[in-house]
Amino acid sequence: MTGVVVAGGGVIGLAVAWRCAQRGLPVTVVDDGSTDGAWYAAAGMLAPVSEAGYGEEDLLALCRASLDRFEGFAAEVERASGVAVGLRRAGTLVVGFDADDVSVLADLHAFHRALGLPAERVTPGQARRREPGLTPRLRGALHVPADHSVDARALRAGLLIAAGRAGARIVEGRIARLVVAGERARGVALADGSTVDGDRVVLATGAWSGALPGVPALPVRPVKGQILRLRGAEGLLAGTVRALVRGQEVYLVPTPGGGLIVGATVEELGFDRAVTAGAVYRLLRDAVEVVPAVTELELAETLARWRPGTPDNGPLLGPTELPGLLAATGHYRNGILLTPITADALAAWLTGDEPPAAAAAFTPHRFAEVHR
Repeated sequence: MTGVVVAGGGVIGLAVAWRCAQRGLPVTVVDDGSTDGAWYAAAGMLAPVSEAGYGEEDLLALCRASLDRFEGFAAEVERASGVAVGLRRAGTLVVGFDADDVSVLADLHAFHRALGLPAERVTPGQARRREPGLTPRLRGALHVPADHSVDARALRAGLLIAAGRAGARIVEGRIARLVVAGERARGVALADGSTVDGDRVVLATGAWSGALPGVPALPVRPVKGQILRLRGAEGLLAGTVRALVRGQEVYLVPTPGGGLIVGATVEELGFDRAVTAGAVYRLLRDAVEVVPAVTELELAETLARWRPGTPDNGPLLGPTELPGLLAATGHYRNGILLTPITADALAAWLTGDEPPAAAAAFTPHRFAEVHR
């Protein structure tokens, strides 16, 4: 038995490898060691309620099931690695600026109530008492107490250590293709000509998953997002603020050490790496509208990365049509949030156990007929 090969060492891949190693499976993670993955740009929002979309009830159930696991998962990562992952439990405020924004918030709250989700309508004054840094020009707000955040970069660092300490082997190299022999996945080939062999392969290469040679057709595409990181925001916000500013969405997420993440664009531009003046301007303009003190912060980093999108915005979890190949990809805007349940589901499939019930709707087979 040569074990499991996890293709991709982002947050998802490392979490899967960690859970597999904990169950006694020989596991090797193959990753190029770069910061090109979506995890590097992720704001780390754990926001199943404020991200809930109409017609996406199965995805909402999956996200809420993962959020239920997250506090224990984060604490376990911290114990195993010694890395503080920055889990912040201050909740989320969703705010609006004009009559149209407030109307959208009212519709969103009605949707929350219909599904029994924990969200409450609050006045602008109540919102500002929770977050004094908010502008007095707010017209309406929702408070979502259970939508939290985590430091995505710290979480990835912790998972890398935890997986290694649990026995996972880490191989650095660029994956060139999936190795297929006897109509079965048998490992991955690297750009330097070497191979990493395995009885089973977990595809966790994010936005690149649909384009890796040897992988059967998977509907995963890159969705570009531009995002900003600012410094000097100590005490500015207690929790996440998501805003509609005259119909435009922007979010502000505080991070440990006085950081603030402002994001993010959603662009169907493939693997375009450019950070554009227009995107930076729009994000900063709207962030200042929401929290005026943003003007005093240092602009520390601008970057673009790619979310792994799918046609229904849900992930691909579990066995594919190619024997020996399992998917852990396509998480779109919820990769950090869905890390615990993805890891549990993949480890269950790989050991012959029953995966979490909420994962059943997200096997790759739901797209198989379309691609044939």
